[in-house]
Amino acid sequence: MTAGTHRAESGRELIDRLEQTRGLTREEWITLISGRTPETAEYLFERAREVRIRHYGHDVYIRGLIEFTNYCKNDCYYCGIRKSNANASRYRLTEEDILSCCELGYGLGFRTFVLQGGEDGWFTDDRMAHIVSSIKEKWPDCAVTLSIGERPRASYQRFYDAGADRYLLRHETFDHSHYRMLHPESLSAEYRQKCLWNLKEIGYQVGTGFMVGSPYQTPENLADDMLFLKKLNPQMVGIGPFVPHHDTPFAGQPGGTVELTIFMLGLIRLLLPKVLLPSTTALGTIAPDGREKGILAGANVVMPNLSPAQVREKYLLYDNKLCTGDEAAESLRSLDERMKAIGYHITVSRGDSLNM
Repeated sequence: MTAGTHRAESGRELIDRLEQTRGLTREEWITLISGRTPETAEYLFERAREVRIRHYGHDVYIRGLIEFTNYCKNDCYYCGIRKSNANASRYRLTEEDILSCCELGYGLGFRTFVLQGGEDGWFTDDRMAHIVSSIKEKWPDCAVTLSIGERPRASYQRFYDAGADRYLLRHETFDHSHYRMLHPESLSAEYRQKCLWNLKEIGYQVGTGFMVGSPYQTPENLADDMLFLKKLNPQMVGIGPFVPHHDTPFAGQPGGTVELTIFMLGLIRLLLPKVLLPSTTALGTIAPDGREKGILAGANVVMPNLSPAQVREKYLLYDNKLCTGDEAAESLRSLDERMKAIGYHITVSRGDSLNM
C-alpha cells in the first residue's frame, strides 16, 4: 500500500466520522485538510451533495446583492476599498437608488436583498434603519440582510427592530495572531467575534465565514476556523478564495485556489448539514466554472449583483471581480441554465436557513 493510498483511506475515515458526529478534533481537522488528495475530495463531495440534497433538495437560493457604498473607514491589508486606496472611485447610493434596485430585483424573483457596503459613517443608524424599514414596508414578503461590518450592539438592535432579518459578518480568521497579520492594529479578532455573538443574541440569522488561502494562512488556522464555526453554529457560512488587489499591501501575494476552497465548502456542509452555503463571486472570478464547482461541493446559494451597472466596477474588493455577464442580475436566466446543466435550479424563495 502506498502512502498516498493510506492517506486517502484515512481521509475517508475522517470524512465518515465528520458526517456521523458533526465534528472533529483540531488535530483531525489539520490532518484532513493538510493531507487531502483528489480521491479524498471526490468522496467528500459525494457525501456533501447527499447531505445538501437531503435538506435542501436541488434548490439554489438567490440573494440580490446591493453594494450601496464603497467608502470605508478601515484599512484591511487585503481589501481594494480600504481607506488608504486613493485610486478607488468612491460612491454612495441614495435610499431611492437602493429601493429601485429592490424593485428591479423583486420583479426578477429575488426575495432576499443583501445590503453590503464598507464601514461608512455617512450611513448612520438612523439612515440605515429608515432604509431597512422602507424595504420591509414595500416588500414585506422579503428578507433583508445587512453586511456593513462592525457596529455597537445597540446599532445592531436598532436595525433588527427596523426589520432586518439577517446579518453577514465574516470573521475572516479565528486565530488572533493571523488576524493581526491581515488587519491594522485598530481591528481585532476578539471584537469581531464579539459582534457575531451579539448578533446571535439579538436574534438575527447570522452569517460568518473566512478567506481561503489568505496570506500566511496555515492548516492550523483553518482547523481553528472550523472549530469556531461549530461553536458559533451560524445560519450561513460564506467562504471564498483570497484574490489579491493591485492597490493593497498584498498585491504580490498568491491567491487562494478553487481546489482548497471547494474542499472547505464540502467540509462545512458535513459539519453544519443545514447551513446556507454560498458559492461565491470570488470562486466564479478565479475559474469560469467556479460557482458550479461550489454547488457540486455542497453549496446552495448564489448572490447575483443588483447594484446599478455604473457602480459595479467601483466595488472592487479584489482584482478581476465579475461585474457583468452572469454576475449581473439581468442575466439570471443564463445563471439558471448553468445551474440546470449540473442538475440544480434557481428557486423564488426567501430561502431561510434550516440551521436554526
